Formats: sequence, C-alpha cells, structure tokens
Amino acid sequence: MSDSKPQEVTRRGFIAKIGKGLLAANVAGTLIKKAAAQLVVPEPPGRKLGWAIVGLGSLSINQILPAFAKCEKSKVVAFVSGHPDKASKLALRYGVDPKNIYNYQNYDSIKDNPEVDIIYIVLPNGMHAEYTVRGLQSGKHVLSEKPMANTPAECQQMIDAARKAHRKLMVAYRCRYEPYNQEAIRMAHSQELGPTQVILADAGFNIGDPNQWRLKKDLAGGGSLMDIGIYALNASRYLSGEEPVQANAMMYNSPGDPRFKEVEEHVNFQLRFPSGVLANCTSSYGYFPQSHYRVVGTKGWIEMDPATWYSGLRMRVHRGNSIEERELPQRDHFAAEMDHMSDCVIEDREPLTPGEEGLRDIKIITAIYEAARTGKTVELSESNHGRVSSRGNRGWFQDSPCSPYTLHHEGIREKEQKCLTRLEKTAA
Repeated sequence: MSDSKPQEVTRRGFIAKIGKGLLAANVAGTLIKKAAAQLVVPEPPGRKLGWAIVGLGSLSINQILPAFAKCEKSKVVAFVSGHPDKASKLALRYGVDPKNIYNYQNYDSIKDNPEVDIIYIVLPNGMHAEYTVRGLQSGKHVLSEKPMANTPAECQQMIDAARKAHRKLMVAYRCRYEPYNQEAIRMAHSQELGPTQVILADAGFNIGDPNQWRLKKDLAGGGSLMDIGIYALNASRYLSGEEPVQANAMMYNSPGDPRFKEVEEHVNFQLRFPSGVLANCTSSYGYFPQSHYRVVGTKGWIEMDPATWYSGLRMRVHRGNSIEERELPQRDHFAAEMDHMSDCVIEDREPLTPGEEGLRDIKIITAIYEAARTGKTVELSESNHGRVSSRGNRGWFQDSPCSPYTLHHEGIREKEQKCLTRLEKTAA
C-alpha cells in the first residue's frame, strides 16, 4: 500500500459513484424503523459530554445511536450527513436540535457549536483521515472508527493534527472495553494457564452486494484484512501484550468472483512475537460468519467464540482435564467505548486506544500485504515499519507453492493442493 494521500472523496461523491440507490429513502426508512424499536431512556444524573455523529449508515443507526441510552457520560447532540431527510428523522427520534444537523460542506462550522465536545467518525475508511483532521482543527476531540485510515501516512496526519490542536484522538477498538475480552487479556497476561505459546484467530463473513464501499479499494483501503481481519490482528497484539517482529502471509481470491475485482477475499497471516509466541490468523469475505480466537498456554487454553460480535460473546477455559464456560456481565461495547472517551476528556487523560494504537495496526497490515505480495517474511522493527527479509521467508513461503503469484497464476486448484500438503508437512 502506498503511503501517499489518496484522492479525496466526499461521502456524497462516493454515493453517486457506486449508485444512487445504495442509500435510497426506502433503505434509510428500514434502518430507522429498526432503530425506532429501541427506546431512549431518561438521562441519569452527572455530566454528559455532547457527541456529533459523522455518517449515518447502518452502524450508526443500528448500534451507535441506540447505545447512547446506555451511556453515563455521553449524549448525542449533532449529526453530520449528506442526507438531510434521514438526519431530520433521526434528530426527531433522538432529540437532536435541527440547528445541529450539518452536511459535509458546512462540517467545519461545527467549531462554533459549544454543545459538541467529541466527534465520532463513522465513514468509509478512506474518509477517516480527512474528517478526523477537520474535526480536530475545529477544536473537537475525535473518536474514529477502525481501521484508523488506509495508510500509515494518513494515520500519522491524524495523530499530528491531534497534537497540534491539543485534543484527544481515540480509535474505536470496542472489544478492549467489554468484560469478556478484558478477562481474556487478564488471564493471558497473568499466565494463569502457563506462558502463552500460540494464538489462533479468525474473523470473517460472506460479503454481499458487490457495489458496496467495502469492496472499493479507494474507500476501504483493502478487503477482508482491513475490515474484519484487523480484529484478529489487534487481538493477537493485546492478548500477547507484545508487538510482532515478523509477518508472513498469503492471499486468495475466488476466480471470477465479481466482488473481488479490487480487494482481497481471503488472507492467512502469521506473526512472530519477541517472546516466541506465534499467532496464526485468518480473515475472509467468503465464508460463514466467524469470530473466534484461542490462546494456548502450557497448562490450558482460553477460547472466545464469538469473540468480537456486538453481543452474545462466549468464553471457555480449558484447565487440566476440565472445560469451564465463563459467564460475565455483558455491556454494550459502543456505550463503553464512548463513555471511556468522555472520561478521558473530562479527566484529561490518554485513551486506552489512542491514535498510536491504530497506527501500529495499519503499519502491520501494510507489512502483511507486502509479505503476501512477495511471498517472503517481512521483518518488523520496533516502530512496526515492515521490510522484506533479505534471507527470504523462513519456513512456509520460501519458493513455496503457497505464494500469491503461484495461487493466482499457475493452476489454482493444483497449486492449492500442493500448498495444503506443504502446510501439513510443516505442521508435522
């Protein structure tokens, strides 16, 4: 991936580009009806910071806006949208003053609104950097959806803008703020099941409409790795408590599938950490929904399945000869992360997942893409700048039938079988 800034794309331009019907009124109406079933409860006592939501797609309508009813420190006070009718209906539903509805042209005037303390960027990935920087320059704190941006250079622009404006910047890694993942982190770091040896993680689903923005390289930055594989990557980092030093990877697209003209379908990547921990991760846009990880120690394992869904998370712990299913209180992930951000602003402290956390993931993702492209190990420095090893790849990918070039150009099914045979021998 290039670190140069991509051509700027407005949300309105993006909608026109992929089809006027994508977010037509009937779709918006359906989403709003679903959100309407979730009642807004009266505010509990205490100070609440005002939030502006930038982008009113399905994530905002079905998850983020209803979550404000469960927040103790956060309230929605403004919308930024290219669809005034949709914004007006949602404003009526959530008690947002019509004067606090902005579009993408007058977005910068939000600087004059004292009701807005924090901006939540819920736009396609390729638009995160522009609207985050503009929000910070308006004097507001910013929470950006993950992935932070398309390139490390864009991430750094966002971090620099936050520092210059003396404002908080946080990336929405919601799983870091919910009890099950927090318990898994605690157990792994305390070595209750012995030192961690291996982390196995997979995340994916069968993506639908080939015209959606997630399948457009300029807006998404990549395919399944950027969108859903980042959960497996981030989990490997927070469960190990380390930064990886090497990355290997391979990718595969189903031949002739129109959805994957610009971005990748399947990715398998391996990370090696300084302590010797190995992470084997998979992301996909082509299989039945999966969200799973297992942390294997010398005395047992911790498993989350599902691990990163919005609700219904489950944990199992294998210790000795017994498997225990853990039950913990569940909290709305979005309410938890928004209240954390509000707390950080009120108390003037650094968020748990600041901009630097998002930058690290994007640097590693860039290295994973490079490893898949070259079929070689990519060495990661302390700052996570990837470089291809001059030694070539140790193990799986050196002169391997699993290399991306081989899989895409030399008899896919035959080479795929050779790849599987090679992996089985390596595992043995």
